[in-house]
Amino acid sequence: MKPWIAIATAIDAVNETIGRAVLWLVLAVTLISAANALMRYGFGMSSNAWLEIQWYLFGAIFLLAAGYTLKHNGHVRIDVIYGRLSQRTRAWIDLLGALLFLLPLCGLMVWLAWPGFVDSVQSGEISPDAGGLIRWPVRLLIPLGFALLALQGVAEVIKRIAFLRGQGKLPHETPMEEV
Repeated sequence: MKPWIAIATAIDAVNETIGRAVLWLVLAVTLISAANALMRYGFGMSSNAWLEIQWYLFGAIFLLAAGYTLKHNGHVRIDVIYGRLSQRTRAWIDLLGALLFLLPLCGLMVWLAWPGFVDSVQSGEISPDAGGLIRWPVRLLIPLGFALLALQGVAEVIKRIAFLRGQGKLPHETPMEEV
């Protein structure tokens, strides 16, 4: 089990690093949004590129931080029920949820989104709006974000199996917002 735990630890480190880097995009999108509003309302100037970069960055924040959020137990669940269950039962619920729902969904999303990304690169797709941006970077975010989420799902499965085998403790007993 130790090699598997090492893999889970490495996946945790990858998502932790990416999640912390993505936090800076929140500042970037806020500054871009403020500057865009100032230019539009203060000087009567606007650009579709600035609007598009805002939603590209929002997409990056949402998609690239999903694995980080899972690592820190920040996804929504019904804690009224889940919180009353034993650690062992919670571990089984997490394990089965990841194997039956999370990992298949992530695999499906990567599989479905990848061709759109490849087509966008090959065709040189550009936003149809005047001054719009190239589209392949934002199309890459979808398979990349779901791949990172799937990797973290694998790490969480490994940790739950280790716990159920008596070789570890349940990670993240307290959700992010309660820490």
